[in-house]
Amino acid sequence: MSSTRDWLLDETPATRLQAQLGQAYRTLRALLRNPLTVVGLVIILTLLLTAAFAPWIAPYSPIEGQLTERLLPPSAAHWMGTDELGRDIFSRVVHGARITLFIVLLVAIISAPLGLIIGAVSGYFGGVADRIIMGITDIFLSMPRLILALAFVAALGPGIENAVIAIAITAWPVYARLARAETLTIRKAEFIAAVRMQGASHGRIILRHILPLCMSSTIVRVTLDMAGIILTAAGLGFLGLGAQPPLPEWGAMISRGRAFILDQWWVATMPGFAIVIVSLGFCLFGDGLRDVLDPRQRTK
Repeated sequence: MSSTRDWLLDETPATRLQAQLGQAYRTLRALLRNPLTVVGLVIILTLLLTAAFAPWIAPYSPIEGQLTERLLPPSAAHWMGTDELGRDIFSRVVHGARITLFIVLLVAIISAPLGLIIGAVSGYFGGVADRIIMGITDIFLSMPRLILALAFVAALGPGIENAVIAIAITAWPVYARLARAETLTIRKAEFIAAVRMQGASHGRIILRHILPLCMSSTIVRVTLDMAGIILTAAGLGFLGLGAQPPLPEWGAMISRGRAFILDQWWVATMPGFAIVIVSLGFCLFGDGLRDVLDPRQRTK
């Protein structure tokens, strides 16, 4: 174990693989030193495991219920109680983790690369192209994300797929701005000029040399934005524009439970707790990741 650790922490790695593994090991050690980051990581891992093993974790069906057991309070048989149709809320929350993870991952996969490429192209070429692209970006940034997502969903129609598209359309401008700022700081660097003198095309320079340098800040931003994506998806579900019944989406569950909030508080409160805890986990982990990956923090 000691020899492996020494190999990973070697200041003069012999191969690229050793250097990459050593950097990953240092990053992991730095993350684990922060207790709040560990809490966030545990919450995220719990979400992943819950989504992966939902059919085995949930004791009841998330769709079918017993009307004779409607609106039962939390008990040993139903840990989070039952809803107005007699469905077990714990089972619905567990299966709802799959929907939440599906939305979060798809939005991140669509919006982050799109914004990264647009921002890098804008910052690299500058001039008229930069002004046009950033003008469009500013238009999107000037509108509240939820309101803009509502407009797109209203145009596309309700549904989980359309909700993902709408949220992704509203999320990319932040990554574009970030990538543009990073590109402006490195496009005049000597190594970029050297690559250009060797005959590399603009596309190769952007894809092979600029985008990798923008990745760390983008990853941090994506992690921090996960909470906002979850809240936006829950807001769309609450308004009936996201996942449609009988899917156990957390926002839709809160919407249906608001009619019973005074007497049967658990119907809306339990999925609300799930949203708060998962959002908090991504925020805590994102803060720790920012501290580790920020080069200004490494020099202190």
